[in-house]
Order: sequence, then structure tokens, then C-alpha cells
Amino acid sequence: MNGVWRVTVVVAALGSLLTTLTACGSAGGDGARTVDERGASGRSGAGRPATVDPTRVPGVGDRLHGRIPADSGQVVAVYGRGEDSAAATLVLYTRRGTAWERTRSWPAHNGRKGWTTGHHMGDERSPVGVYTLSDAGGVLDDPGAELPYTQDASFAAPREWPASHWHDFDYVIAIDYNRVKGTPPDDPTRPEGVEKGGGIWLHMDHGSGTSACVSVSQEAMEYLLRTLDPGRHPVIVMGDRAHLRA
Repeated sequence: MNGVWRVTVVVAALGSLLTTLTACGSAGGDGARTVDERGASGRSGAGRPATVDPTRVPGVGDRLHGRIPADSGQVVAVYGRGEDSAAATLVLYTRRGTAWERTRSWPAHNGRKGWTTGHHMGDERSPVGVYTLSDAGGVLDDPGAELPYTQDASFAAPREWPASHWHDFDYVIAIDYNRVKGTPPDDPTRPEGVEKGGGIWLHMDHGSGTSACVSVSQEAMEYLLRTLDPGRHPVIVMGDRAHLRA
């Protein structure tokens, strides 16, 4: 009888340990990335792994997925942590046949006040949407960019800014929001008017939120500049998780 009791206690203890490990796994690590990049818990209602459609960019719902051009072969997806958060993850996806494959990912920042579907000048929020990527540039020499690259010292951040921001624009990729494609990223033309804002770029990170741009490490910027190919019609899909899934 005592032997049966001991077996019962051991089984109960193992069950408790497994429950704890499962809870830890769902709170962070790969579980957290699943929410950020797939837009779902990764599980079906019955507890089985959810089916992932390889022809869809993970975590992007019908509204925005339908705006990705049919001829696009590269998607830069920016998964914002929350509508009012400046933290994000940037993932590069490449189309292979009909399937989207994850290529690389990096931590990122977006507008210091988060995201908006109605961006205007000075709101310090990044615009949610799908935008083409057609031009690049920066203070530093061309690192081997596939996109047209304009090197000019005029990209340098104002020296009255904190020193941590001085290298923000060493490399930039223009996000085609309220700008003229085929011009340098710092072209001031605003086709939809100045109040709609503009000058929204991918640029180098300074460790916190931006005015409205998306920022990543220098290593990430160099990789993107050398990889994004105008012949593959790259686009950026950006927003907080909820807006992306809609």
C-alpha cells in the first residue's frame, strides 16, 4: 500500500513540474516570438499546433496582405509590440515559389508613441500600412546596396541632437510614405501635403523610439541594403500586432 502511495505522489509531482514548464514556455522565448510574428498563439482551439499557410506573410491579416503587390518577392515585416509601444521586431521574408520564407530578423524601434492609421506631422507615431522600398542613402559610402543609393554628408543628424543620435542616418532606406519614388530619401516633396508628414525611413538605431521611422542595428541596415533588390519589388508591412492581424 505504501508503495502505491509513493508512486501516486511521484506522478503528481511530475505533473506539477510539466505544468510549470509549459506555462514558462508560453510566456516568453519562442512562444513570445510566435505571437509577434505569426499573429496567433500557434495552437488551435483543441491544443493542436495551428496550420501555418506558407503563402501568407505570418501575422498579417487579409486587409494588409491584400496590399502586398503580386510581383513582390521581398517583404520587410515590422511587428510592433503594441499600439502605444516603441518596441518592435523586424523580419525579412523572401518569396520562394509561392511560399514566404523567413530570412533574418532583428530587434527594432518605431515611433516613440507607437503606431497610427492616420499619421500626421509631429504625432511621433509610425504609420501602419504597406509601402514600397525604392531608394536608399546616407552619410556613409555605399556598402554595396542593390537599391539606388545616394551618399551625402547632408544626411547627418543635427549636432544639437544628443550624441546618441548622431549616427542615425549613416544608412537609410526610404519608406515610400508621402514621397516621390526615384528621388533621394531626403527629397522634401510631399505629394499629399506637408501635414501628412514624411521623411519616414528605415535607419540606424539609437536604442529608443523614433519620430516616426523604424530603426535597426548597423548590421541589419547593411544586410538590408545589400539584400533588398529592386528587381524583386520589396515592400515593408508595418504596424502593431493588432493592426497587422486585422
